[in-house]
Amino acid sequence: MQRLISMAAAHEAGALPLWLVTQEQCDALLQSLSAAQSRWALAQDYHAQPHRLLLLPASDGAIAGALWGLGPRNAGAGAGEAGDAAAGPELSIWDAAPLAERLPVGTWRLATPLASAPATQFALGWLLGAYRFDRLRRDASASAACLIAPDAADLRYAQAAAAALAMARDLINSPANELGPEELQAAALALAARYPGETRVVLGELLARDYPLISAVGAGSARAPRLIDCRWPRRDAPRVTLVGKGVCFDSGGLDLKPSAAMLLMKKDMGGAACALGLAQLLLALEAPVQLRLLIPAVENSVSGSAYRPGDVWRSRKGLTVEIGNTDAEGRLVLADALADADAEQPDLLIDLATLTGAARTALGPELPAVFSTDEALVRQLLELGREHDDPLWPLPLWGPYDEELTSRVADLSNVSATPFAGAIIAALFLRRFVTASPRWLHVDLYAWNPKERPGRAQGAEAQCVRALYQLIRRLYG
Repeated sequence: MQRLISMAAAHEAGALPLWLVTQEQCDALLQSLSAAQSRWALAQDYHAQPHRLLLLPASDGAIAGALWGLGPRNAGAGAGEAGDAAAGPELSIWDAAPLAERLPVGTWRLATPLASAPATQFALGWLLGAYRFDRLRRDASASAACLIAPDAADLRYAQAAAAALAMARDLINSPANELGPEELQAAALALAARYPGETRVVLGELLARDYPLISAVGAGSARAPRLIDCRWPRRDAPRVTLVGKGVCFDSGGLDLKPSAAMLLMKKDMGGAACALGLAQLLLALEAPVQLRLLIPAVENSVSGSAYRPGDVWRSRKGLTVEIGNTDAEGRLVLADALADADAEQPDLLIDLATLTGAARTALGPELPAVFSTDEALVRQLLELGREHDDPLWPLPLWGPYDEELTSRVADLSNVSATPFAGAIIAALFLRRFVTASPRWLHVDLYAWNPKERPGRAQGAEAQCVRALYQLIRRLYG
């Protein structure tokens, strides 16, 4: 069901008003209502408590509108210390997220004027709150409230961002029996068909085409490993390359995970899903960049052909890698893909991966870790992440830990013997394969919401997509 109505319907007859109310503005707003509605609100002890919804009665007993509490808040943004009430309250996208589900079915319009940025945040938050992964359920509900887009909202961005995030979430939420390397390939090719680009899939000849680490990790599965390579050329535009970890299920390989640790491993392709979502958003909004997307798509399984602890494999970069643990497979497939990407020296190289439990231990599930040799670039990304409610946190590429990757028989090991600094050591491993690109960002993300919240349902989460999109637009227009 459509849950956000276009600007053209902004004055649709019968749309119910929705007021956004801060505690600072609550008394004034209640006085502007009818005497009966004001008494009703006071009888309900309504004081604009955070995310408290109050339905207002009409004289005939029908619903006349609703108040949505924002709690204590700066009344306006960007208009001096006192703010500008005409600009509306400052908003997070999560302020709107509960409304699509909590408001009664019908069409609603905002009665509170909003400036462009908060109006866009509100529209996007509404759409994110309306997301459901229910295609596998028989009791899926199609009923929902609809919102007329706020006048000042950038509706094109809000709808494109919501669609990109929903696509990524759908991929991550899909069970591994339905989404393997072949299905991940189909998703990438569908994107290349929707926004015409060039595609190449290396399948069955990974060794001959010099992707030995991708081949090794995927060798234990009956589902063939592959490298998915999509390009959207744009003459004389800056070159942006995205690399996403596409491990469609991770058993741990011969270093088998315990069963509890395997339960969420359908999400180990979350980096690839987020890279696909970011690519879709850039293409939908016609970002002026020359875009390339690389996804090493594999399943890390156990069989007689699986790679083993102690094996030594040559990488595409030419470095030999000793396998200290087959459950550190993500960095291996990324290494070959990054070496391929780095050889072209793109202006910006970004890799996204559900790479280490150490990053989650350090930062929790909501804060992806970001690494880069360009501190100014990281500062810009953190600022945009805060501004757009898509946060990240920096961790260092601490050089002295690089020696932890030493191997006695190869150029390096894929793991360290120490249990410490696992996310940093994984990032240092990847840095060995990025030597030519002037700007590189490595994001170690979780791609999952462990608890239920409005707009962030328990399950898949497309992290960093909006922040990285805003960074690319800031850098390249």
